[in-house]
Amino acid sequence: MIQKSPSSQNNKQLVFGDVHGAVLLPREMELEKAQNLDLKFQVPDIGKAFQDFIGTREVGEFLSGALAGAMTKAVLAPLETIRTRMVVGVGSRSIPGSFIEVVQQHGWQGLWAGNTINMLRIVPTQAIELGTFEWVKRTMTSTQEKWIRDGDPKLQFGDITLTIPLSWLSPVGLAGASAGIAGTLACHPLEVVKDRLTVRPEDYPNLTVALGKIYKDGGVRALYSGLAPTLVGMLPYSTCYYFMYDKLKTSYCVAKDKKKLNRVEMLLLGAVSGLTASTISFPLEVARKRLMVGALQGKCPPNMAAALAEVIREEGVMGLYRGWGASTLKVMPNSGITWMFYEAWKDILLLERRHL
Repeated sequence: MIQKSPSSQNNKQLVFGDVHGAVLLPREMELEKAQNLDLKFQVPDIGKAFQDFIGTREVGEFLSGALAGAMTKAVLAPLETIRTRMVVGVGSRSIPGSFIEVVQQHGWQGLWAGNTINMLRIVPTQAIELGTFEWVKRTMTSTQEKWIRDGDPKLQFGDITLTIPLSWLSPVGLAGASAGIAGTLACHPLEVVKDRLTVRPEDYPNLTVALGKIYKDGGVRALYSGLAPTLVGMLPYSTCYYFMYDKLKTSYCVAKDKKKLNRVEMLLLGAVSGLTASTISFPLEVARKRLMVGALQGKCPPNMAAALAEVIREEGVMGLYRGWGASTLKVMPNSGITWMFYEAWKDILLLERRHL
């Protein structure tokens, strides 16, 4: 029951109560209560939230890496096929001989054997690698600046303080190593399947059959066969590859007083960085391939050291660089074209951040 207060007209109160009692409330509270009852529900703008997410720097770099990888592999698939066959010791020992052999045995489409799985592999791999590289480099650069300004991080054990000297770390080198590890862990099973499709297309005619056979033969573990040597081989390659390109790019821009490279310069510097990294890490690549496809030939070395020793015993030290020429023909254009496409896609997708 609501009653007006029996007081004068100037009394701004309402009486709430019944026969057992009453409570006086200010009239302003009642009016405010009435206004608050008018509730409005607003549906979140999912479309705008999605556009904001797509427009972030990290997503733009991720997509740029994916698109660059896909376009590069579509162009260079034949060189990848010949390179893989020569590295694992299948068929001819020369590039022209291997090319002719593939065409004679499997037709022109044989040059693109395993290319579907290669595309499925390279898109997430390049996206993860390039996205990880850019993010770790930015994060480490910012953190290193803080360490230089405020001092290296410290650990306190009672009265003992230990200083961890981390300001000497190279953000670019650490970012390159992180990119290689992240991409390998995420996409290694696809690399295994791709090699089976390339080396033995008669036994592994398509992706579904390859996955089924590999899983039947060794379960999930078989999909990660050769992971340890892959990581060991990937670290020097990835670190050198990204470090070389970033430093060459920075040094060249400073020397020429330029803010950014043109497409031809990106192509050339990317090719040089790929050549350098591949030459340094190529023996590890040979051992890795031997481990990954050794089971197909009935002889699989137990570890990377055994694989390297086997190659040296059978073919000498030069056997560690068997297929280096084909690898160079593949790696140099692959690296150059990838960086060219990547920087181009960044310009498009990150239009408002052309200083990247």
